[in-house]
Amino acid sequence: MLNQVFAVAGRVLRQLVHDRRFLALSLIVPVLLIYIMAVFFEAVDNPIFSADDFIPPVGAFLVHFLTYVLSAIVLVRERTQQTMTRMFVSGYRRGSIIMGYVLAYTVLATLQSLIVIIELQVLFDLGFTTLRFFQMYLVIWMLAIISIALGIFVSNFARNEGQVLPMMPLILVPSIFFSGMIVAVDKMPAWVGWFSFLTPMYYANNVIGAIIADDTVTMLLVWLLVYGAVVMSLAVLTLREQN
Repeated sequence: MLNQVFAVAGRVLRQLVHDRRFLALSLIVPVLLIYIMAVFFEAVDNPIFSADDFIPPVGAFLVHFLTYVLSAIVLVRERTQQTMTRMFVSGYRRGSIIMGYVLAYTVLATLQSLIVIIELQVLFDLGFTTLRFFQMYLVIWMLAIISIALGIFVSNFARNEGQVLPMMPLILVPSIFFSGMIVAVDKMPAWVGWFSFLTPMYYANNVIGAIIADDTVTMLLVWLLVYGAVVMSLAVLTLREQN
């Protein structure tokens, strides 16, 4: 099985290296978005508003947004080009295919997460200690990997890129409003609390909040890992042999 995982990951990485425009956009877009965010927050003049508490979750959301959208679109393209079908015919197992794609895109997500956390530290001077910086990077990195698996899971229900596009807001919009990033979940209707459990940003935002408050994050990281394991399992179970 490991041979199949590494074979899939190697093929996808070779595709990424040759698709320089896609690779460049994946790394440059986060830089531009963070800079735009810095320009916006610099213009905000509100003594009640604490930008330091809001900036890290927004940075994490940008990584979530990019990795989720890009992986969903790319996987649908792979399916329409019959790449998935050929792998199944060659004897590849569903778990090996999913893990191979996740492993390959994790390389890209690692770079994206590192770029985002460094730019946040430089532009906003958040004053993270080494430990808090590492913890924040770990959360954003884990969120990126989960977002890749989530993108694969969503793409399993689309036959083409046009069908996957309307599905994206179903994940992204609740991630903004129902994750506690802007308004605490317990201040909203009770059903929102249950719905928030379905969004990865809810778990990531809880960990980020604990890091900012210098609280213990171990159990919150465990919940984020559990969520990721569930999404990964669903991606494997819903992967179809044919488009």
